[in-house]
Amino acid sequence: MEATDLIYCGIDWVERTHDVALVDDSGQLLAKRHITDDAVGYKILLDLLAEYGDTEENPIPVAIETSRGLVVAVLRTDKRQVFAINPMAAARYRDRHSVSRKKSDPGDALVLANILRTDVHAHRPLPQDSDLARAVSVLARAQQDATWNRQQISNQLRSLLREYYPSALAAFEPWKNGLCRREAHELLKTAPTPTRAARLTRTQLQTALKRAGRQRGIEAEADRLREIFRADWAHQPSLVEDALGKQMLALLVQLEAACTAADNLAEAVEETFPQHPDAETILSFPGLGIQLGARVLAETGDDRNRFAAARGLKAYAGASPITRASGKKSSVTRRWVKNDRLNHAGYLWAFSAVTASPGAKAHYRRRRNGHAAAQRNLFNRMLGQLYHCLQHGQLFDEAIAFPAAASADVLVA
Repeated sequence: MEATDLIYCGIDWVERTHDVALVDDSGQLLAKRHITDDAVGYKILLDLLAEYGDTEENPIPVAIETSRGLVVAVLRTDKRQVFAINPMAAARYRDRHSVSRKKSDPGDALVLANILRTDVHAHRPLPQDSDLARAVSVLARAQQDATWNRQQISNQLRSLLREYYPSALAAFEPWKNGLCRREAHELLKTAPTPTRAARLTRTQLQTALKRAGRQRGIEAEADRLREIFRADWAHQPSLVEDALGKQMLALLVQLEAACTAADNLAEAVEETFPQHPDAETILSFPGLGIQLGARVLAETGDDRNRFAAARGLKAYAGASPITRASGKKSSVTRRWVKNDRLNHAGYLWAFSAVTASPGAKAHYRRRRNGHAAAQRNLFNRMLGQLYHCLQHGQLFDEAIAFPAAASADVLVA
């Protein structure tokens, strides 16, 4: 194989085995292999690529239907381009070559290789993020998932308590993150049913609060809880109430585990994210703390060549609108295809920036013809500013970011 020949590789990824196909620039199948998902299989893959001209300076590009896993980690060298092809896009390409709807794993590997051969310009390779940025991404996404899981289980517990134990919800209502607090967990374990809660003495309530780590206002809080638990509430039949109490305890175990996981991952993010060189720039923006800033870095990465311009990042985040025009009809709507994690972080970012930045607040008010639309517009602007600051190594400057608001402040003064 001559060094000038262009070779493309496609890998149909499965859980335990992978199918590999190599094609040249004319579309001719050069080689195909069936490898296992282990060190032996990875060596066979790398040897096959080397046999057909793969070098450190001129690596063969690879198309695969996933962006994660060990096989992707093995393939990602300094210069190799690895393309994570959407499975739906691969299915459409398959229909270009066959109308019989036949499908096989070796055939899918060939389709992926031909995608690079014919349309490499239409697909984006995986970004060349640093190992630290990828580590932050793992932790930030895991913490976000744990937070969502904690909220889901908390909602399930709240719904269950409404069925038979409304006094508990009334007792925990004044507390921030009531059902996720240790005091709530200790009280529910001490009295899993409203009947048992009504029998709790002041001493038992104080002991439960101390066991949860509370140090102040224990006596007053115990009196408040005792008054609520002993008030007149509707009850389920005793047998049903006991059964629901056992169900609640099982759900409480899951909630405690979810709370612990979210807290531990949050601590890991707090340790890792500040070590990244971009952390100072990201944290200089109003509305971005360590957890939210880590989520923004996790989804944008630190590959400066990933987005050619700020508008690419805005479209990726779903912050910029999209125009649909056909004939005399034209409409401007929000984007539905986007990075949902970055879009969710942007919603929280914009919400916090309104109270942390006078310029952001003024911009939000000027653009408000609907709360969600105004927040997306503010997120769109802040994202463009973040892109500029990261590209040029600058920190956020309120006067530069929102000069109109700064001028208004001077006039008022």
